[in-house]
Amino acid sequence: MRDQRLVELAKMLLSHSVKLQKGEKVLIRGHYISKPLMKELVREAYNLNAFPFVEIMDDEIMKEVHIGFEREQLEIMAAWQLKRYEDVDAVVSIYGEENDAELAEIAPEKHQLRGEVFKPVQKFIISERRWVLLNYPTFGLAQKAKMSLDNFEDYLLDVCTVDYEKLNKAMQPLKELMDRTDKVRLVSPGTDLTFSIKGIPTIICAGENNVPDGEVFTAPVRDSVNGTITYNTPCPYQGVTFNNVCLTFKDGKIVEATADQSERINKIFDTDEGARYVGEFAIGVNPQIMNPMGDILFDEKIAGSIHFTPGEAYSDADNGNKSAIHWDMVLIQRPEFGGGDIYFDDVLIRKDGQFVLPELESLNPENFNTK
Repeated sequence: MRDQRLVELAKMLLSHSVKLQKGEKVLIRGHYISKPLMKELVREAYNLNAFPFVEIMDDEIMKEVHIGFEREQLEIMAAWQLKRYEDVDAVVSIYGEENDAELAEIAPEKHQLRGEVFKPVQKFIISERRWVLLNYPTFGLAQKAKMSLDNFEDYLLDVCTVDYEKLNKAMQPLKELMDRTDKVRLVSPGTDLTFSIKGIPTIICAGENNVPDGEVFTAPVRDSVNGTITYNTPCPYQGVTFNNVCLTFKDGKIVEATADQSERINKIFDTDEGARYVGEFAIGVNPQIMNPMGDILFDEKIAGSIHFTPGEAYSDADNGNKSAIHWDMVLIQRPEFGGGDIYFDDVLIRKDGQFVLPELESLNPENFNTK
């Protein structure tokens, strides 16, 4: 039986997210479990008189490939992938994660090598193609969210189909404020961090590239970060989840990093010079996402959160930092997570996850969901 919610989601992804037009070509990439949504995307592409192309992904097979690959092999794979992306106008990627630790056995140096070789491919997709990525409901994700699969399916479709036009409008005053801001200060338990965002563009995310979505991001001036930040959510990276991550910065650089796996996390930050500098600062505002589940596509959008990201900066909010990594780490500042404040140029703009400036109050979940 066809699920009408998947039909509507497919329409949103192709019309709102990647804005697919007549005669254009779209690559639909997905794990096999996401087949019901992939079928709806193919049908909707034809309804738009566009041309769909399909790629099935499999983590178990790719794990076996990853364990033994070498640079020459990766370079051929990257060349194939790049040609594929050059031949299409848009890309929809659907991740059907059934085991987030599937790639945990791969040696860190293999992850590092793949990131290095595929970096030009990722850069091409991000800068030259319209793209969107999302998760498909699986038992693995439902378990992360501590929900039954049925309830998680309902939850995922609710958060993915929030009114993005309304959310976009509500985020505009926050973008304008961030564009005017120089100094930012974050204060929470275990956190007292300052940095500048002066002169770095601010970008609204409202369902164009990520689904679910709902964040406003920029980047810190590269050498301006000083102080300590303690993240209170799980921090997954390449199949391994880190907890109790605490980073101390001096003049932009991570000079101390601790976690429940401190040695391993420091190896990641030693990937290259840019890995110990920050490429993104963002404020999460999706009114339907309230709790962490250890999946960054959801967690970075949590209402009342921020994420502060070691590694590569995005080209549209570029602070000059380059790295093979881009690791979103989330701090929630609502009272049930310990509270916390955000100051822009010494003015309190959010307290315990609630925006306090009148022009920003429509972003508070209770206001957004009722107006």
